[in-house]
Amino acid sequence: MKKLLLAGLLCVPLWFTGCATVDQGPPILLTGDILVDGPNAIAHGHARDKVLWEYRTAVGAMRAGNYGLAKGYLDDALTAIGGVYGKDATAKEARSYFHGEEKKKFIGEPYERVMAYYYRGILYWMDGEPDNARACFKSAQIEDSSAEQQYNSDYILLDYLDGLATVKQSGDGSDALNRVIKLRSPYPKPPAYDPRANVLFFLEFGQGPTKYATGSYQEELRFRVTPSRVKSAVVRVEDQALALGPYDDLDFQATTRGGRVMDHVLANKAVFKTTTDIVGTAAIASGAILAATDHSDAGLGIGLGLVAAGVVSKIISSATTPAADTRSWDNLPHYLSFAALRLAPGQHTATVEFRDPTGYTLPNLTKTITLNVPADPHDVVVYVSDRSQTPQTR
Repeated sequence: MKKLLLAGLLCVPLWFTGCATVDQGPPILLTGDILVDGPNAIAHGHARDKVLWEYRTAVGAMRAGNYGLAKGYLDDALTAIGGVYGKDATAKEARSYFHGEEKKKFIGEPYERVMAYYYRGILYWMDGEPDNARACFKSAQIEDSSAEQQYNSDYILLDYLDGLATVKQSGDGSDALNRVIKLRSPYPKPPAYDPRANVLFFLEFGQGPTKYATGSYQEELRFRVTPSRVKSAVVRVEDQALALGPYDDLDFQATTRGGRVMDHVLANKAVFKTTTDIVGTAAIASGAILAATDHSDAGLGIGLGLVAAGVVSKIISSATTPAADTRSWDNLPHYLSFAALRLAPGQHTATVEFRDPTGYTLPNLTKTITLNVPADPHDVVVYVSDRSQTPQTR
């Protein structure tokens, strides 16, 4: 009877572990073309990955000049950020000990949510709505500053563009510009605002951060930083040439909070799993020995009680899923930059050259843009990535 009871109890954690399954969702055949893969994954993939694919597809659409498509995906994704973060049932489950981070609906780390608002702000400005653009840049600042702990937003361009949009609406952008001046950054600060600058260049280049996991249970969320092939750009329009370096670095933003290097974020789950696993093993071993060697009824009862407690602890440990969520918005840029020019009404040809860290121009990345500057005060907004299709027209 002792042996039967012990065998039954010892099999429980094996049964529990064997029954655990993860719903991976329907398989998605990838072609490598984001404007094919994204819509397919959004329509037919797992619902928890929908926002991730909307992010990826939106920036792919912007680089192809399909701004209407990008707006639709970003609007849906931003609605999810506003409605899901902190409220969604799957996110609540993922924050508990017994559900994996990858089970929650993806809305991204703070730097990813910031970029969703940043891109939508650019598109609003393209449509002649600097007020809505400013609201997006302010929302991005909130996303950067309202992480798990309170930190101040430290993006140069979010503050700078907030102030520029204010100036464009005949307001006072000095507070925002002063915040930019006070921000600690290894990069030069943008110039003072020119209210009459009517052509705005939003530039981005390099490969942004991706995520991976380390630790005994893959519980430590880390960020892979890829050295950028492109480190600067030059915007040329007729007799004007602006040399532009980065203003913001997404790798820095991903790996820091408020300028401090960010620790891995799921250590508590890993400690919980390790503790319950060790306690369970010890209880099962000691209980089994006691039950097998003490032939009294009391010894048997205590031994089997220890085994049962150990089994429960092992079950809890096996149900704890501390693995970090490594899903990444993997087509983000490394660096963000910006330039504002004053051009006369009419047609102009602009080129954007991208340069490597030594200052060498990478000719295969040069973009040519035809600008049609109106006589009215409407700004011409130009978005250019080193991965943009060329030529482009605005």
